[in-house]
Amino acid sequence: MHEMSIAAAVVDQVAQAAREAGADKVRSVRLQVGELAGVVPDALAFCFELACTDTVVAGAELVTETVPACARCSGCDTEWAVGMPPDLTCPHCSSGQVALLSGRELRILSAEWADHSAIVREG
Repeated sequence: MHEMSIAAAVVDQVAQAAREAGADKVRSVRLQVGELAGVVPDALAFCFELACTDTVVAGAELVTETVPACARCSGCDTEWAVGMPPDLTCPHCSSGQVALLSGRELRILSAEWADHSAIVREG
């Protein structure tokens, strides 16, 4: 279950940022997860709770924002929602020459400390 390694990495990064900021407690962590990232949200939430045990992140709320998968055709510039399972054929011209624009994201957007200050890590 790779959700456990993802959760552990998130907890490690947030705990380190909290220590650097002098925060004693993390209130929430906001993640951006693409629908093609291969992450099961319920499994990630479960693993996050386990990974937080005995850290400054223990008890923090995990907020997960799903990013829809979108693609653009290289031939006709049509953009569309890829959907699940992913359809990477242009719905306008039937070309297979496409670029995935979004849907594979997996990033920490922000963490909020118990005193309500936050670190934003977009990008």
